[in-house]
Amino acid sequence: MCSAHYTLCFQMERTQGDGEVDHLERPSPLTDKERVMIQDSWGKVYQNCDDVGVAILVRFFVNFPSSKQFFNQFKHIEDAEELEKSAQLRKHARRVMNAINTLVENLDNSDKMASVLKLVAKAHALQHKVEPVYFKILSGVILEVLGEEYPEVVTPEAGMRGNLLISRLHRTSMS
Repeated sequence: MCSAHYTLCFQMERTQGDGEVDHLERPSPLTDKERVMIQDSWGKVYQNCDDVGVAILVRFFVNFPSSKQFFNQFKHIEDAEELEKSAQLRKHARRVMNAINTLVENLDNSDKMASVLKLVAKAHALQHKVEPVYFKILSGVILEVLGEEYPEVVTPEAGMRGNLLISRLHRTSMS
């Protein structure tokens, strides 16, 4: 699911010849079957949320070191093994996974999803001064790690709807 699906993740946007992003129509709402598929798949991932969350953040920080600038506690840690052991990173990884879990649990409640996303986006933008591009990058990293760690759960069908979900979450959090 790694690089091939990374581009699908943001199929809601396409880049025009001059580099300008053209926003396409919002995807259709998830069907009950798709919602259940995503929730079932996520439930299997969430059983191991601490390790998965750490794997996601370590990959994010190793592959995109500039993203560490927002974390005073571990922004100077270069080694992946040291990052994995960081109590602060583990704590933040747990928060990220819990936020995603809240969103997945509420796939049928758009008001709750929008509320959670707006709170997270507002805190990161105003308090921590995180640039929106980092959310987009993190979305791709999440899909890569889940595809590698859970290939039996993140099937092409589930992956496609997961890609749409991540794209929708990214767009909602930025609006």
